[in-house]
Order: sequence, then C-alpha cells, then structure tokens
Amino acid sequence: MRLLARRLWVGCLAFGLCAAGLAGSVRAAGEPANTKAVLVFFDASGNQSLDPAEPQSTSGIAQLPLIAVYDSLVGLDPAGGLQPKLALSWTYNADLTEFTLTLRPGVTFHDGTKFDAAAVAANLNRGKALGSKAGTTILDTVNRIAAVEVLSPGTVRLKLNEPNGQMPYLLAAQGGMMIGPAALTPDAFGATLKPIGAGPYRVTSFDAAVRMKTERFEAYWGGIEGRPAGLEHRFVPEAAARLNALRSGQINLALIDPRQIPDAKAAGLAVQVNEKDSVWDIYPNTGRPPFNNLKVRQALMHALNRPEIADALGFGAAKPTVQLYSAASPFYDPALEKLYPYDTAKARALLAEAGYKDGIDINWLVLNTSEYKLLTQAIQAMAAESGFRLKFDIVDVSQYTQFHKPPGRGDMFMGRWGGRGDPLQTFQEVGGTGGSVNAGGAVVPEIDKLLREARLLDATDPRRVVILRNVARIMTEQVSHIPVMTRSNVYAFRPGCISNLPAYLPTGSDRLNDTRIGANCK
Repeated sequence: MRLLARRLWVGCLAFGLCAAGLAGSVRAAGEPANTKAVLVFFDASGNQSLDPAEPQSTSGIAQLPLIAVYDSLVGLDPAGGLQPKLALSWTYNADLTEFTLTLRPGVTFHDGTKFDAAAVAANLNRGKALGSKAGTTILDTVNRIAAVEVLSPGTVRLKLNEPNGQMPYLLAAQGGMMIGPAALTPDAFGATLKPIGAGPYRVTSFDAAVRMKTERFEAYWGGIEGRPAGLEHRFVPEAAARLNALRSGQINLALIDPRQIPDAKAAGLAVQVNEKDSVWDIYPNTGRPPFNNLKVRQALMHALNRPEIADALGFGAAKPTVQLYSAASPFYDPALEKLYPYDTAKARALLAEAGYKDGIDINWLVLNTSEYKLLTQAIQAMAAESGFRLKFDIVDVSQYTQFHKPPGRGDMFMGRWGGRGDPLQTFQEVGGTGGSVNAGGAVVPEIDKLLREARLLDATDPRRVVILRNVARIMTEQVSHIPVMTRSNVYAFRPGCISNLPAYLPTGSDRLNDTRIGANCK
C-alpha cells in the first residue's frame, strides 16, 4: 500500500472510523404498522424552502421533502422507470411537438382544492413566468413548452417549441410537481410559497434548513393504509448527532455516514445500505482559470488514487469510478475507467505543461457536513503530492448554488451527485451549458450538440442510448467533471422498526413516502 493510503488508514484508525467490509442490506419486518407514530428522520442535508422551483431544489439531495409533499404528473419507480402518477396516461403526436396527458380523477390538494387541467396549466405557466429565477430543472421543463391547452377538466395538451422526447421524464421531476393553485400567488417564490401539494404528507410547519413537520394527508388518492401519522424531516449536519439521537430514542430513522456502520451495529441497530446511481463528484469551473485548461483538469484526475480513497473512506459501501453510472447501467463504459490511472508524476508534468511547475492553488467550496469534510480532507492530502494546494471555503449545504451563481464562488465544488430520472438530464446538468452543477458551460461544443440530438428523439428510441454513451465518453475524456467513487445511502434504525425503504435511483435522496414504522415501535 502506498504511503498516502497508509496515512488515510492511520487517520481513520486514530478516530475509530474504519469499517471492516460491506454492511449488509438489512430490512425490517414492519408489518403490521404503527400508524399513530410519526416517522422522524435525521438527514445530512436540508432545504432552504419547499418550493420545487427554487434553485436549491434542483439538487438530488433536496428531493426527499418535496417528493413527500408534492405528487408529480408522471411517476418514477425505484429503478427510474416511468409510471402513472397524477396523469394516468400520456401520448405524443407523430412529430413529438404535442404532448397530451389524461389526468387522474378524484385527486385533491391538501387545502381541499380539486386537481384538474386548470391546476396543471397554472403550475406550468407559473414556471414560465418565473423565468431565470427558477432552478434549472424547472426551466428545462417549461422552456420546452410553447403553450398549455386545457382540453377538458381531465385533459391537458402541451404544445412544444420543437420536437422533444423528454417530456415524460421532465414531468416526473420538479417540473411536474403540482402545487395547489391557491399557493401560486404572483409573489410566491422560495420561502414565500405556501407548500400545498397533493402528496401523502401535508406540511404543518417548516423551518428553513432545520426542520419540516408534516401530517398524513387523510384524503390522499394513493391511500393511507399503513402510513405513519406524519413525517418529520430534520437537517442535522453532524453524523455523530444523528446516530446519537437514534440511540437515545429521539428519532426512529437516521442517515449515517458509512464510517459509522460498525458503531451502529455494535449498538444493536439495523443498518441498511441502499446502492444508488450516485457518485461523489468534483465539479471544476471550466469557464475560467485554472480549470479552463484541460491539462489542469487532467492533472487532477491523475492526482487521485480512487481505489485507495474508496477502500479507506468508502467503508465497504463505495467503489472507485470516473463516470456517473454504475456498472449495471447501459451508460457505463468500462474502457473509461482506464483513462486516468493514479500517477503523481504524470499529474505534476501536466501541471508544468499548463504553466504551474511550482504547483497550483485551488479554492474549493466545501459543504459543512462531517461526511463531506472527511472526504475532502483526504483528497486534499492526496492531491498535495501532485502539486495541488486545495484551500477550503466551507459553507452550509443549502448554499451549494453559490458555486454556479455568477460570478461563481470557488474554483471547484464537490457534491454527492444522485442522478436524474432521465439520463439525458443527468448529462445536461453535469456537462451541458446551463447545467445546475456546471458553472463553466460545456467544455467542448460537441457535448451541447449531442445533447440536442438526443432531446429530439423519443425516450424509448435506441439511438438515444448510443448518443448519450458518446456524451459520457467525451465528458470523461475532456474532464468536464471529476468523479471519485460511488456513493450509497446508509440508514440506521431499531431492528423491526422500519420497512419499505428501497433504493430510489432517480435522485440522490431516497423517498420515505411509503416507509412504515413497526407495530411495536415508536
């Protein structure tokens, strides 16, 4: 093992952080369910608002509260497949310029208002009216729509600006989350929006970046059988605090850091590892020095010993990678994994060729959670051996948007990318111009060109996969982003007290909409 690997292992041993192998995926047998208890979940991330249009809501790690409150027009199953939700069915015309949805009857919003085509029109037109204030996921939806036509109370037609095969996927994300029309006042945005949805949980209170409290929506169209009395989502950045709250009985579910798996098991807790189409990914601002230089980006790729990072800090729940999708995905290319082996000499040579023979200073925007800080500190030490002097600018999780808001804060930023339901949207957000984590635009024009070609194909067209695999190759070769290792969500709970919490691949967050509490648990 190399010297740096020994340093990493010594560090984790010194702090009692090392895990011995992969934690098994433990599922509690929670039947019958306690429907009087509240599901209290301590998460590592929180929301600044409950507005799907607010830019922070674009992040995959902000989705859990939104999905619980707002049902979308189209649904996604845990694997990311399309399924009916508030729309029972949908069809395109022959040239993909019109998209018609037949809506589910008998649905009401949390304030008792009827869900219908007029509500759909109000939501989509609101997104258009917000313009550049809205997050990129909303804009990527409404900017495709020229007009919304209400054909009947149960039917709505979207006339598109151009042929676009993405609409089912776009309407399964934030762009299709339906808000009660009464909340859509002209000044309602972000913190001023009243969170009225049609999902299984109704908001009773919200404290930005601290806590969301909800109660079960008794009139939910999907039924209430087995659902907890409410869902409370808490943002607790410190991993130790989350685990301690579970141990003491204050909560019944916690997201824990992988390094805490041994401690959780030693305390008699059940541990569940949900593998995801998710990676720890570094996003360089390629629109300005120093990362507008390909050699600097390539140097950082070579400066990372991904297998050692995954071994030392993945704690059995991570694998090294240089791409966005798992090996089970059609967008995974094993050849890409050979492009950037760990090579400090190569990294230093590339930096010298780029004009930084004495090394380079990089300002790194880092999110303030224990998991982020542990990983970034390890990368900081490793990259130093190749001449990278990484300096941290630590901010609250909700402030990640500062990276891509002009003029942009930090030379680079790292996030736990959780993907999107539509792979096209994933590549757009990470590598396309205007992407939510891409401050510098497409590193080469070909990326935007190919993304446009894929957008003009139906989502089921096999040519789409070929194009997107090509996008993935170019993004890796041109280093539009710098993946480090895969990431799983790791949960802890008392044995037998939590059930029905499968991995939800379309986002970085899993969903708690159907999670149950065991009958003998609080």
